[in-house]
Amino acid sequence: MQAYIYRSRKKEDTYVFLAKEDGFDVLPAGLDAQLAPWDSVMTLELHPERKLARGNAAAVMENLSQRGFHLQFPPASTIDPMSSDWGTDA
Repeated sequence: MQAYIYRSRKKEDTYVFLAKEDGFDVLPAGLDAQLAPWDSVMTLELHPERKLARGNAAAVMENLSQRGFHLQFPPASTIDPMSSDWGTDA
């Protein structure tokens, strides 16, 4: 299965995988308005065993089949930035 991957210019590390090249008509209008414009990143051949940097290829394929798109958000940070030692003595 082919996936066409685009990166949001508005939200860092946010990507949409589309089942059809430039098939943005499948995105909910509100979602597209919040994240567009999109930059093409790559075309990827997906199969269930394929390793992805983030996410599960089988889940991406299911979303592409059912919805025509898969949205990938940045990973949630589990580190509390306020707990770090910033090198101050205050």
